[in-house]
Amino acid sequence: MEQGQLAVMIPMVVSVAMFATIFGIVYLRNREKMAMIERGMDPRINTPVNRNYVLTWGLLLMGSGLGLLLAYVLDCTLAFTQDRDNPALYFALIAIFGGLGLFTSYLIEKKENKKAED
Repeated sequence: MEQGQLAVMIPMVVSVAMFATIFGIVYLRNREKMAMIERGMDPRINTPVNRNYVLTWGLLLMGSGLGLLLAYVLDCTLAFTQDRDNPALYFALIAIFGGLGLFTSYLIEKKENKKAED
């Protein structure tokens, strides 16, 4: 396949894949709610609600940003390779610090839930 054909095919395939993914999520969610209604259940009651989603997303993005910053600093100062191109370092530190942000969010939510129960 030539580069010109590939350049035209990639946006088409990505667009179709994104549409299929969104459509599949909406379709399956609707089927789940319809099955709950058929069984006499209220679909609004059984859906878990994360009231601290802003905290979760904030800590995830802050952790990912911190990981990206640290990866950049390490890549520029320690010079792991001669060409200073180490994508594994970037992906690893973004994942580690993003995970630490999510874990911190979990601990905060757990503490707030425990305080609310008492």
